[in-house]
Amino acid sequence: MNEEQTIVIDVVSDVMCPWCFIGKKRLESALKQIPEIPVAVRWRPFQLDATLPREGKDRQAYLSDKFGGPERAAEIYDRIKSAGASDGIDFQFDKITKSPNTLDSHRLILWARAEGLEDKAVQRLFEMYFLEGVDLSDRANLIAVAREIGMDAKRVSERLATDEDLDRVKSEIESAHQMGVNGVPCVIIDQRFALMGAETPETIIAAIKHAKETKPGAAA
Repeated sequence: MNEEQTIVIDVVSDVMCPWCFIGKKRLESALKQIPEIPVAVRWRPFQLDATLPREGKDRQAYLSDKFGGPERAAEIYDRIKSAGASDGIDFQFDKITKSPNTLDSHRLILWARAEGLEDKAVQRLFEMYFLEGVDLSDRANLIAVAREIGMDAKRVSERLATDEDLDRVKSEIESAHQMGVNGVPCVIIDQRFALMGAETPETIIAAIKHAKETKPGAAA
């Protein structure tokens, strides 16, 4: 892969964001259709709700506080469930019992990146939360993810017990806010173009092709 011509895609995302899961599926669909363009995807942290305690919050209480009641929450999530189904995601919102603080999840993703396992970590966290209702605020579940994808689970357990890279993750989140990112997913292509929200594969493809054509040093 020619690094100079590689299109880097930074996806600002939170693992408790259902639209980010949908966005991941759509990005993958787009990339499958343009295999001739070299692309490197990096996942960047964001928190939909930084006020959540480290141990998370009861899901029903969280939805009630956020949306003003279960009826309004159900209406919103029914629309998301329908959108997910069209992209092959069978959201199981009823299985979720805890809305997690995702800082530890983002630390795990960061550590997975160093081992080339970043995408696997993101995918498994989405699956565990949205399909299985797993509590991502429980570090034991994050350690299980690490073990599943081939990381050293014992080492991850030791690192999670410390504040290692916590400031780094928070700094990246703050940087996203400073760039004007106030919702996710946000797909930043070649550090020059941004797509806000879970765009269609067609839109993503067009943006990547434009980035390739206008990339400094690209052949005329």
